[in-house]
Amino acid sequence: MSPPRVLVPISDGSEEIEAVCIVDTLRRAGVEVTVARVPSPGGEGPEVTASRGVRLVADALLDECAVTAWDAVVLPGGLPGAEYLRDSEPLTELLRTHADAGRLLGAICAAPVTVLAEHGLLDGRRATCFPALAEWLPAGSHCDERVVVDGPLVTSQGPGTALEFAIVLVGILCGDDKRAEIASQLLLDATP
Repeated sequence: MSPPRVLVPISDGSEEIEAVCIVDTLRRAGVEVTVARVPSPGGEGPEVTASRGVRLVADALLDECAVTAWDAVVLPGGLPGAEYLRDSEPLTELLRTHADAGRLLGAICAAPVTVLAEHGLLDGRRATCFPALAEWLPAGSHCDERVVVDGPLVTSQGPGTALEFAIVLVGILCGDDKRAEIASQLLLDATP
């Protein structure tokens, strides 16, 4: 059986702690992760400058990945990174197609509001986000929890919850045994 395939789009201004925690944790679990660069006014090449000045290098450009059927698409937050993700037409189309197919979507920090809510992908779903942005979640969606799972949607609050978020994704994609194994390696609580 082939490993799950996950797309993690990033852009200039993406939150580096969230992006790296997601990618690193999923790769530890044997997930095939592709980090895809979403263009921004700052550039279109594989290198991005994240929200705190850390430079990250994507594996591919989003246009190269937009037609692939991924097992999950997971969005880090950070501003203005989440805004560049929101404004990417190829990414928006991919997210809509992905959601319509009932495939796993993940978003953390600003991304649940800035990307998913902005495109109507949180309607009727429970979600969380960076607390200062919670008022912009759709009516009835807001949950004040660190990580929220609602069917094929997983959301989380921010940098301090990024490892918990990633471990939940591992459990969904790889099963509880792998989740417990990776959580133990990372010295995290292994309870779901």
